[in-house]
Amino acid sequence: MLTKRIIPCLDIKNGRTVKGVNFVALRDAGDPVELAKLYAENGADELVFLDISATEERRKTLADLVLRVAKNVNIPFTVGGGISSIEDVDTLLKCGADKVSVNSSAVKNPQLINSLSAKFGSQCIVVAIDAKQVNGKWKVHLVGGKVPTDIDLFEWAKEVELRGAGEILFTSMDNDGTKDGFANEALAKLSTELNIPIIASGGAGNTQHFTDAFLKGKADAALAASVFHFKEIEINDLKEELKKNGIPVRL
Repeated sequence: MLTKRIIPCLDIKNGRTVKGVNFVALRDAGDPVELAKLYAENGADELVFLDISATEERRKTLADLVLRVAKNVNIPFTVGGGISSIEDVDTLLKCGADKVSVNSSAVKNPQLINSLSAKFGSQCIVVAIDAKQVNGKWKVHLVGGKVPTDIDLFEWAKEVELRGAGEILFTSMDNDGTKDGFANEALAKLSTELNIPIIASGGAGNTQHFTDAFLKGKADAALAASVFHFKEIEINDLKEELKKNGIPVRL
């Protein structure tokens, strides 16, 4: 079994880290640069930095903030929010990002995935998918979860892989911020049907939830925000617990 990754997520709005429940009711969680430094020092394997209102507000990701965060961390670092062109990705990689995450723009223009993968390599390209259950079916949502579509989660994930994505970041909107655990059935289906890594997102509340995401959900990485931001779970403690449960992690 490959080493499993623990990834703190910094959702950024107006230059601050925020966290909500089911994609709404946002509250302040601190300075992103300070949090990024802290996580890098405390055992995080990677970081994800999402400018959550970039697409909605029709502006570009805060490249200067990316630059400051990247200067302060020594672990891989993914950036997303408002990315819709080769030029956007080129700028962010030059600012210090290791990978970029595309979401709404990829759904609107699937060829973007092919273009980015061809230009920068699939290892750089993460496709984020926000989905929730509608009448028992997992449906993709856009623009920070505000715009529903009729696109099936699993069909879209397969297409994304074929187009050259190196990784999928799947967030269950139903589980997001609830601290009731990850959407392990959906994760397991994605992990079984696809050959690229799946990052679990949405629902982390305790260390058992991470264990379940890896063992039941078969995820390659688990991403969380509030449990780390508000110090409910320390990353090193979490990794020790995972190791006790037979899950390989980098200590």
